[in-house]
Amino acid sequence: ICNMMNAPADEYFTFQKGPVDETGWVIKNVLSLPIVNKKEDIVGVATFYNRKDGKPFDEHDEYITETLTQFLGWSLLNTDTYDKMNKLENRKDIAQEMLMNQTKATPEEIKSILKFQEKLNVDVIDDCEEKQLVAILKEDLPDPRSAELYEFRFSDFPITEHGLIQCGIRLFFEINVVEKFKVPVEVLTRWMYTVRKGYRAVTYHNWRHGFNVGQTMFTLLMTGRLKKYYTDLEAFAMLAAAFCHDIDHRGTNNLYQMKSTSPLARLHGSSILERHHLEYSKTLLQDESLNIFQNLNKRQFETVIHLFEVAIIATDLALYFKKRTMFQKIVDACEQMQTEEEAIKYVTVDPTKKEIIMAMMMTACDLSAITKPWEVQSQVALMVANEFWEQGDLERTVLQQQPIPMMDRNKRDELPKLQVGFIDFVCTFVYKEFSRFHKEITPMLSGLQNNRVEWKSLADEYDAKMKVIEEEAKKQEEGAEKAAEDSGGADDKKSKTCLML
Repeated sequence: ICNMMNAPADEYFTFQKGPVDETGWVIKNVLSLPIVNKKEDIVGVATFYNRKDGKPFDEHDEYITETLTQFLGWSLLNTDTYDKMNKLENRKDIAQEMLMNQTKATPEEIKSILKFQEKLNVDVIDDCEEKQLVAILKEDLPDPRSAELYEFRFSDFPITEHGLIQCGIRLFFEINVVEKFKVPVEVLTRWMYTVRKGYRAVTYHNWRHGFNVGQTMFTLLMTGRLKKYYTDLEAFAMLAAAFCHDIDHRGTNNLYQMKSTSPLARLHGSSILERHHLEYSKTLLQDESLNIFQNLNKRQFETVIHLFEVAIIATDLALYFKKRTMFQKIVDACEQMQTEEEAIKYVTVDPTKKEIIMAMMMTACDLSAITKPWEVQSQVALMVANEFWEQGDLERTVLQQQPIPMMDRNKRDELPKLQVGFIDFVCTFVYKEFSRFHKEITPMLSGLQNNRVEWKSLADEYDAKMKVIEEEAKKQEEGAEKAAEDSGGADDKKSKTCLML
């Protein structure tokens, strides 16, 4: 702080002795302070001349001006930070545009499903009427019954990834939301294809898994008759969210994101991957050419976004365990009711109950591979295991940590035992309660129980094999010990105190 109480008499102020200007204004006293940034660099100087009362600046003035210069420093910092934030925002927009350019369905990809050029002999899709596009699209979509889209036992194995896109579009027609909410079929096709491209080519959490979760959501709503608790708009949002629930999955779980301090982990504090899937899904809807909800009013669209948040975040199994008791209470209450109408009213009047059921539906969909016929489940389980083992390899090599048994490919023989444990401690509850809630969902519980028998048989077979190996090893060890005793027996009979010659 520089405080000149009598500036003209100060030896450092010789450059200004007389009046400053023609008005005769003279500098009598000066208070000057530096303005510094967060790095303590001087970025400016604040100087004050001549107190109004004619007295020199005192300690109180110094305190006030020091506080002021701190504020000025922060103001400059905020301006700098604002500029940096603007640049970061611009960079993000550019990166997002680049990403969208790579993942968004191209016109040629849309034509592979919506064959307007071939069937209507029209070069530009804008020249087609919406009714014409709907008609030609529905002609090429698979029959839902022959594709078993209404069945809990549905398998994606016989269907190509391109065919699954068509199946996905078919499901939106089956729940009657395309016409009701005026969804342009070009936009629906582009969105569905773009969602497929948004899934990475990882071992398990890929587009096939994303589609299976969407198909199971559809089956729970329609075949499982859970649709009666939800409006058409809610069903529309739930189905779309189910398709998107694992979009851009990296093949590693939340714990790995935290251990590796990935950018996702630094961005999201909890439910790391789930929040990323949600943000990715919302980003797609910000593009009008991908927004399948574009003809909703503001309130309806806000409802959809809220349901996306509830549904996608619910796929974090850590949250599933917290909500199980609440779901069980709903099932208990409905079981006591005399009529279906009474149960519907009990659920629908309370948005929280609907969201709890929806969250459990997402878990049931996400884990549904465990309920499929054994020939499907056994193959899918190996895909899941392989993805886990790949993460275990990363933990061992990149993080230099020993993976847990589930992630350790050196313990792959323990897979049947791990599957039995997974069924017992994670899966059984949700399918048992849904079967109690709606008997139409019982096939999922039956499939789960059948698969448990298969996995338990393999686990018992492995345990029996290990028991034989352990017993054989024990026999060999005992034999070696006995042989050692026998070979040392003669020496034991000799005197320890004298030697006979």
